[in-house]
Amino acid sequence: MNRVKTGLDILAAEQFKRLRGLRVGLVAHPASVDASLRHAADLLGTAPGVTLAAVFGPEHGWLGQAQDLEPVAESSGQAETITRPGPRVISLYGATVDSLRPTAAQLAGLDVLVIDLQDIGSRYYTFQATMLYCLEAAQAIGLRVLVLDRPNPIGGLQVEGPALQAGFASFVGPHNLATRHGLTMGELARFYQTARGLDKAGIDIIACAGWHRAMYFEETGLPWVLPSPNMPTVDTAVVYPGQCLLEGTNLSEGRGTTRPFELCGAPWLDATRLAGRLNAECLPGVIFRPTQFKPTFQKHAGQGCGGVQLHVTERQSFQPLRTSLLLLAVMRELSRNDSA
Repeated sequence: MNRVKTGLDILAAEQFKRLRGLRVGLVAHPASVDASLRHAADLLGTAPGVTLAAVFGPEHGWLGQAQDLEPVAESSGQAETITRPGPRVISLYGATVDSLRPTAAQLAGLDVLVIDLQDIGSRYYTFQATMLYCLEAAQAIGLRVLVLDRPNPIGGLQVEGPALQAGFASFVGPHNLATRHGLTMGELARFYQTARGLDKAGIDIIACAGWHRAMYFEETGLPWVLPSPNMPTVDTAVVYPGQCLLEGTNLSEGRGTTRPFELCGAPWLDATRLAGRLNAECLPGVIFRPTQFKPTFQKHAGQGCGGVQLHVTERQSFQPLRTSLLLLAVMRELSRNDSA
């Protein structure tokens, strides 16, 4: 297997020469690691001639400890990095909408902002929104940005789902992209340069080496590190573009279980009947297994839920959006008045 090299791997192989003599801000989370599982903050913090001055954490915090929708407190002083005392840590997911964007004061004194975030290929997943907001904030003050690319873990051949309707932009959809967009973070940065009218001279991108669009993450030879608390495996990422739709309902999307987004259901649903109805549709690449589960937190915490687990049997033919739309329609029909 030929190992894919991420932007961080390439930067490290260059011995961080392009950052020497600079004060660096880093936007990162737990999955910001190289092929040997060394974290970007530790690599930058020990690189000769590089001053790691600030670390910015996206949703869930830069250490990945916060759960869905949980604000991460601002830290004005030094915080502990993964292996040693380090720079000041700044939250980009606080209690207000304004906290989602770095301010000019937070970026002051930096020579370059390095963005190294593992995305999962879905418009809802907020790390690409954080990248966009950082690009725009840096551009406003003339700060250079370096984006370190990473593979799209669910490949780049399949694009699925509707575009974003005008007037509905938000943190879970900051720009008009397909739900499953098929792009890497570096490709998204290039797209935003054009689509948002950003000055290309201020944004550098180190693209992945060896990645091609037909690859799923396991084929890259890279270690998987969960980028957020409810994204434990690549299997989770595969179903997420459709299953995230359940977040807007009173159905459990499996948060509070060991298989979030693969499990779904509610206390009033008949698991066997639900699975039977879904399997009768013969959707490509997936089998629905009836199951019972009890979430430990979030919706229906502590209650037994009837539902299904999505078992993807063939990723190339599996259509997450189509699958979850059918699932929602059948769940609604079977719920009737029981969900009130």
